[in-house]
Amino acid sequence: MNRTLGVCYYPEHWPETRWADDAARMAKLGLTHVRIGEFAWSRLEPKRGAYDFDWLRRAIDTLHGAGLKVVLGTPTATPPKWLVDEMPDMLPVGVDGSVRGFGSRRHYDFSHDGYLEESKRITLALAKAFGEHPGLCAWQTDNEYDCHNTTLSYSAAARAGFQQWLQRKYQSPEALNRAWGNVFWSMEISEFSEVELPNLTVTEANPAHVMDFRRYASDMVVRFNKAQADIIRAHSPGRDVIHNFMGRTLAFDHFAVGADLDISSWDSYPLGFLEDRSDQDDAWKRQFARAGDPDFQAFHHDLYRATSKGRWWVMEQQPGPVNWAPHNPAPRDGMVRLWSWEAFAHGAETVSYFRWRQAPFAQEQMHAGLLRPDSIEAEGHREAAQVAKELARLDGELDDKAGRADVAIVFDYASAWAWEIQPQGREFDYFRLLFDFYRTLRRLGLSVDFVAADTPSLEGYGLVVIPGLFTWSQALIGAIEAHDGLVLIGPRSGSKTADFAIPETLPPALPDDILGVRVSRIETLRADMPVPVKGGGTIRFWREYLEIGAGTGTVLIAEDGVPALVAKGTRHYLGGWPDADLLLSILRRLSGQAGLAIRELPDGVRLRRHGRHVFALNYGAKPFDLADLGWSRDLLLGQRMLSPSGIAVARLADAGY
Repeated sequence: MNRTLGVCYYPEHWPETRWADDAARMAKLGLTHVRIGEFAWSRLEPKRGAYDFDWLRRAIDTLHGAGLKVVLGTPTATPPKWLVDEMPDMLPVGVDGSVRGFGSRRHYDFSHDGYLEESKRITLALAKAFGEHPGLCAWQTDNEYDCHNTTLSYSAAARAGFQQWLQRKYQSPEALNRAWGNVFWSMEISEFSEVELPNLTVTEANPAHVMDFRRYASDMVVRFNKAQADIIRAHSPGRDVIHNFMGRTLAFDHFAVGADLDISSWDSYPLGFLEDRSDQDDAWKRQFARAGDPDFQAFHHDLYRATSKGRWWVMEQQPGPVNWAPHNPAPRDGMVRLWSWEAFAHGAETVSYFRWRQAPFAQEQMHAGLLRPDSIEAEGHREAAQVAKELARLDGELDDKAGRADVAIVFDYASAWAWEIQPQGREFDYFRLLFDFYRTLRRLGLSVDFVAADTPSLEGYGLVVIPGLFTWSQALIGAIEAHDGLVLIGPRSGSKTADFAIPETLPPALPDDILGVRVSRIETLRADMPVPVKGGGTIRFWREYLEIGAGTGTVLIAEDGVPALVAKGTRHYLGGWPDADLLLSILRRLSGQAGLAIRELPDGVRLRRHGRHVFALNYGAKPFDLADLGWSRDLLLGQRMLSPSGIAVARLADAGY
C-alpha cells in the first residue's frame, strides 16, 4: 500500500487561468489525490436538464495532466435553488416543526422520495459523463451525512415513510402495540396511519417509538447512500466509492453505510473538535488548545477503519485555524505533520488536506488552507511538504496492514440512540462512556480495534471491552461464549430488550454460564456525589446494585459494601461508571492478566502499533524520552527524545516489544 497525500479543491471558485498552476504546485508539493465537485450542483446544472459539464471535464483534464488522481464528489449535499422551488417539501423539518430552508447546505430530507430520485438522476448523469475518465480514481457520495444535525427530519415525507417502515416491520398494529407497550398512557393505535412522529409531544414520547424512528432515519441514510453507490459501480467500474464521515456523529449507523462503501473516510479537525465536541474541562482544553485531544482523532481513525473492513482515509485534515468552533486557535508548529502521521499509524491510505486555497468569500472564508487567499504558502503547506518527503523516504518500509490490535471495544450506534432517548442521568452519554475506556487503554500504551455489536468472532483479542451496550445480539453472545480471552462488560450493557423494555431476567440479561449477575436497581448520581471504591477511585454518574450468583466472585467493592466489579472466570462485569483513577486501575489489572504489554504514558504521549512497527506521538508541550519506554536503537523516523509535536517510528524489537 502506498500512503499518499491529497487536497480538497474547488475549481469553480477560481479563474480557469489558475487551474494549471494550482495543479502543478499540488504535484510539486507531493500531493497525489484531489477531491472536487461535491458542492457544485448549481454550476453543473444551472437549470433543469441544462447540464454544463464542460468546465468540470476541463478541470479533471488539467489535474490529470499534472499527474494527479481525482476523487469526484456527487453534489447532492447542496441542491440548487431551482430544485428547491420545484419541490419545496424536500426541505427538512426540525424537531420544533420549523422548515429548515435554502441558504446554506444539506437542505434536503433523506425520507423524500422525490429528492432521492433527483439525487440518482444527477449521480447517473455524472457517472455516465466521467465514470471512465482515466484521471478519475474514486467517487465521494454526497458530503458529511448528518452535518448540521440533518439525519432526523420531522416532515410529512418522514411521517409517511416511517408509517410504511413500521408496517413492514410489525405487519399488524397489534404487534406494534405489544412491542411498544402502547397500553401505557392509552397510546394504542388501530391503523399504522395513526402513528405520529415522536416530536412536539407534551412530555417525553414512548422510548420504543423514538427508537424505531431513529432506526428508520438511519435506514434512510443507508438507502440514500446505497442508491448513489450502485449507480457509480454500474457506470464507473474499478473506481472506489467513499463517503466522508464526521467526528462524534452518531445519528446513523456508520457500519450499515460502510457496507456499501469501498473506503470509509472522515473529516479530522482536532482543534475545532477539542473546542466544540469535548467533554474535558477548561484546563484540559487550554493544555491542548494548539494540539488537539491526544485521543479524539485516534478514536475516529480506529472506528471508521472498522466500518469499511480496514480501508479508510482522512478526506479533510485541518491544516490551520478553522472557522466554526467557539474559538479557533492556530495549530502548534509540527501538529499538521503529527496529525498526518497519526492517521498513517492507524492504517490510513490517504490523508487529504482541507483545503488547497483559503476562500476569500462566503461562509468558510475564515477557514485556513494550504495556501493563503493571496496564493502564498501557508504554514500547513510546509508541514505537508515534510510529510510527503518522509513518505517517499519510507516507501516500501512500512507494513500495508495494521494487524490485530491488543484490545477490542464493541461499538454500537443503536446504543448511542438509546441512551440519548433515555439517559436517566444528565451526564450519561454513550460516546463519552466509550471514549473514557478508549482513552484509558491508550494511556496504557495499548492499541485498540472497534468491532460491531453483531460481530460473530472475538478471536485473537486478549481483552474485549463492552461498555453501555443497549441490547445483545445472538452473534455477540456466541462470540463471548467462544472467546478464550478476558471480557469486561458493563455498565448498563444488556439493560434493555430490542423493544426498549427491561428484560424479564433483569440486566445484563446474559446466560448464567457466561456471567451470573443481576442488576437489581440503578441510580444516577450528581457529579459531586461519587461513591468511593475500596482500594481507590470512585463510581460516578451511573451506579448499579449487583446480585451475584454461584461461581461469580467480587473483585472490587464499594465502601458501602455493594460489589463494583465481579467476575466469573475470565468474564467480568462492572457495575458503574468509574472515574479516571478507578478505570485505569481496572484496565491495568485486566490487561496484565491478559498478558498485554503495558506502558503507562503521560497525558500527551501516545503509541500506536502497526504491523512490525510502532509509532510514538507527542501532543504534549514537553519533550519525552522514549528510552524510558525501552526504545533503544536507531529509529526509522524521528528521535528518541520526542519533542513537542514530534513523531517517531521504530521497529517493534527496537521499541522493546
